[in-house]
Amino acid sequence: MSTFYQGNMITTIHDLYEVFDRSEYEKDLQKKLQEFSEHTRICLLLPSLHSEMKVPGVLENIISQIKKTNYLRHVIIALGGAPQQENFLEAREFFGTLRSCCADVKIVWVDGPRMQGILKLLQDKHFNVGVKGKGQSVWLALGYILARESSDVICLHDCDIVTYDSLLLGRLVEPVANPNNDFDFSKGYYTRISPTEKGMKGRVTRLFVFPFLDIWADIMRRRRDEELEHFFRFHQSFYYPLAGEFTMSTKVAKGINIAYDWGLEVSTLSEVYNRVSLKKIAQVDLARNYEHKHQELSVKDPRKGLHRMVADIAKFFFSYVRSNGHEISDNFVTMLQESYYRRALNYLKRFSDDAESNQLTFDRYQEERITFHFAGFIKDAWEEMKQKGQSTQIPSWNRVAYSLPEIYEEIVKAVELDNASNTGV
Repeated sequence: MSTFYQGNMITTIHDLYEVFDRSEYEKDLQKKLQEFSEHTRICLLLPSLHSEMKVPGVLENIISQIKKTNYLRHVIIALGGAPQQENFLEAREFFGTLRSCCADVKIVWVDGPRMQGILKLLQDKHFNVGVKGKGQSVWLALGYILARESSDVICLHDCDIVTYDSLLLGRLVEPVANPNNDFDFSKGYYTRISPTEKGMKGRVTRLFVFPFLDIWADIMRRRRDEELEHFFRFHQSFYYPLAGEFTMSTKVAKGINIAYDWGLEVSTLSEVYNRVSLKKIAQVDLARNYEHKHQELSVKDPRKGLHRMVADIAKFFFSYVRSNGHEISDNFVTMLQESYYRRALNYLKRFSDDAESNQLTFDRYQEERITFHFAGFIKDAWEEMKQKGQSTQIPSWNRVAYSLPEIYEEIVKAVELDNASNTGV
């Protein structure tokens, strides 16, 4: 996506290196990061399900690519979906090979009895710790990283990236790790094209998030709420707001709330918006193309797939708007649905034209059907909010540690005992 364009809110780090020797660029980047790491302690946080270890070639390749690096001080794995001791021990051995590039590799066993005890302790103190999932796992692992006070920069990416390489990691880390840039937060973006189908992916981003944010920004402009309009325009500044890859300073990590549902990415951007100066925020082009596992639409089951993802994102924005003083009613949601659908069809036409010129496969009828269902998911999200109404954000570690000072010591003790034991308990 080589271009010089800079938006009016955040800095964009383009892939201009692609016009030169790619291997030479990566070699120089690795050297720079190794130099930075002498003064800046870089930690890689990997949220991983136990089941992802069983996908042939994917996580194995990620580990082999990470092992090519020489600048990571810590690698912390937030292990979910591993209720059995043998699951933990298998993961510890699997990820232990990373010690060839990083001496400190730890597993945060989210489902283990010690970490579950930490969650129970917090619940007893009336903290909302969410439910099992990526958000809760990331939050617990952040607590461990912050408790150790041995990292300056925290980089996070998923463990299902089919097209992963060490350059992606280096590009993701560099903006925040580079002292000459002075960024506190950087989010990745990339092209999502299926090489086998020759078609566009990223349906939720393309067909839901882009037009949904656009409508919200227009509504706030008409209501003359400049702050909320600016908030939604900020989200629009990101080329791929649902990207799961970002890097942040530990200062930022301490202060942000973490969403425990599919609203994690937009929630994180919202927290960054409220806590970080815009000149300290960047987005960076990570890869020529990006592939990971795909979710089903799940029209009939709101607990799964894209249905749940769209609903959780919509719920987050409903909650955010209400918390900023705007009443939302059934009639408003109906208007929002209809406005979104019309705007989404306009976006869809642009994607169709783009695909046509690039000789990509584009099933316009199917994309219109998906957009129609997304509009219905907005109403589902609103109905669920009316019934439950609770926040899906877990409090920041600054807030938790202030109220419960001993919690950091308990987390470190739990993780260290898990990793030192031959049984995991």
